[in-house]
Amino acid sequence: MRLEIRLAGFGGQGIIRAGLMLAMASCIYEGKNAVQTQSYGPESRGGACKSEVVISDEDIDYPKVVEPDILVVLSQEAYNAYVETVKKGGLLLLDPGMVPLRESKNVGVRVFMIPAAKIAEQLGKTIVANVVMLGALVSITKIIGIEAFRKSLLSNIPKGTEKLNLAALRKGYEYGKKLLEEADTSLNIA
Repeated sequence: MRLEIRLAGFGGQGIIRAGLMLAMASCIYEGKNAVQTQSYGPESRGGACKSEVVISDEDIDYPKVVEPDILVVLSQEAYNAYVETVKKGGLLLLDPGMVPLRESKNVGVRVFMIPAAKIAEQLGKTIVANVVMLGALVSITKIIGIEAFRKSLLSNIPKGTEKLNLAALRKGYEYGKKLLEEADTSLNIA
């Protein structure tokens, strides 16, 4: 099993940290092989940014994402740049508040819309939108267990932010679970 995940947005959204947490949860807390790579523009905030994670049960011979199984986007620019790269049958998770224009020729991809920034704002800090999105990702994909991700989260956040980040994880996880149930119900009706 080789799973390729690309997370993209702009600097300041916690994209790099999100990829690191995902890789750490997979490798340290679930015993899988994982590698994370990143790229970002020269600006520390506002420039294009992406984090790529490869998770595998076997040795990883190439650390880059070639054709993502999962694409998570938190900006319009990231959507425009990467939506066509998702593998057929793959997943696209996006924040509809951050990606209002969603025209794509990429058919055969399951799309889940998670209003991560809005949920994070309701929690009091939009900076945890990345954690909301990762909670939804874990819930929808089951690529790693929620407990493994929780441990990774707690070892990657500043002291004093645990309560906020755990609330963001829980809200995202619950939102993703609800979306998945609705998707499964609609598939069974057809």
